[in-house]
Amino acid sequence: MRWYVSIGVVLVAGMLAGGDVAGIAAPNPTNQANAAAGQLADKDANPTVDLELVLAVDVSYSMDMDELALQREGYAQAIVSKEFLQALKSGPNGRIAITYFEWAASTDQKIIIPWRVIDGPETADAVANEIVKTPIRRASRTSISGAINFAMPLFDESPHRGLRRVIDISGDGPNNNGAPVLIARDAALEKGIVINGLPIMVKEPSYSTMDIDNLDFYYEDCVIGGPGSFVVTIKDRDKFKEAIRTKLLLEIAGRTPERPVVPAAGREPRVNCMIGEKIWQDRWGR
Repeated sequence: MRWYVSIGVVLVAGMLAGGDVAGIAAPNPTNQANAAAGQLADKDANPTVDLELVLAVDVSYSMDMDELALQREGYAQAIVSKEFLQALKSGPNGRIAITYFEWAASTDQKIIIPWRVIDGPETADAVANEIVKTPIRRASRTSISGAINFAMPLFDESPHRGLRRVIDISGDGPNNNGAPVLIARDAALEKGIVINGLPIMVKEPSYSTMDIDNLDFYYEDCVIGGPGSFVVTIKDRDKFKEAIRTKLLLEIAGRTPERPVVPAAGREPRVNCMIGEKIWQDRWGR
């Protein structure tokens, strides 16, 4: 079941390549495969973190520089907040693994923070500092599907295994580039990955920036999915940082918001899940 919450509801290695070197035989491919399979089995059988969290952050041109700065600061401040660190310690392992990347078009994703473990104030400070010091950038197009498709293999690359795997997507517009968002979403759900959303609705919808009304409905019906999935909507610029903290606290604690939403499965989405592609086609004819 998926859920909806509005702001204020909850605050809650190196291997030898080639032949023999100094009398050391090259690794046997079969042995390598068996070892890799064994490591994967150990990883799955022995979760080392409470949550593997992928933060996928929109940097498309429809986001103004002020919003991008607030977004960056919001994540950095949330990660070092007292509430976040308390939620972190509430899990059985008392730590999470996190990676943070920015996205725009279907082929434009940039990892800002590779997988890091956060287990207390020091590691939280280190991650927050990396987020803040990275230069802000903007890029063209909006591909939520590209962000999801980029995020999925990151879990396979993670050296950690979490009790839960979550992709958290923030954005201020619908998918208008790459594969249809429903295809990417369903592929992630088949892998047992939960997708949560942070729709950003602080500006009046504009034709020039290809915004839509009811972006929160679009995220609920077309983007998020999986057990306990939810959206936290930002409709007030002054609540930007609070919204990010709310979302992270819910994810870290593994909680579901108070107000349920009827899952889109079994009914027509309230917003056309191809609306972004349609707007782009109508405007640019391609």
